Amino acid sequence: MPSWTNKDERQYEKIKESSENRGAPERRAKEIAARTVNKRRREEGRTPNRETQGTGNPKLPLEERTKRELYNMAADKQIPGRSKMTKSELVQAIRASR
Repeated sequence: MPSWTNKDERQYEKIKESSENRGAPERRAKEIAARTVNKRRREEGRTPNRETQGTGNPKLPLEERTKRELYNMAADKQIPGRSKMTKSELVQAIRASR
C-alpha cells in the first residue's frame, strides 16, 4: 500500500470488512476500500490528483498538450488571465513568457 497513515490503514480494513459482509468478493472489497481511502486522501490534499498535476511530456510541442497541462504551465509562470484563456491563447501566452 502507498504511504498511508495508521488511520488510513484502519479505514481500509473497516471498509474492506464491510464490503465483504455485504457479499462483495474479497478482490472487489479490497478495490472499493483502497479507492475510498485514496479518495479521502486526495480530498484532504495528502496526495496529488493526476488530473490536475503536471505539465505533460516536455518533448511534445505545446499544441499537442492538453488544455489542463497548458493551464498548469501558465500557472507555474504566473500568467494572468489564464483561467479564461482558450487552448490556443494559452499556447501564445506561454510562448510569449519564455
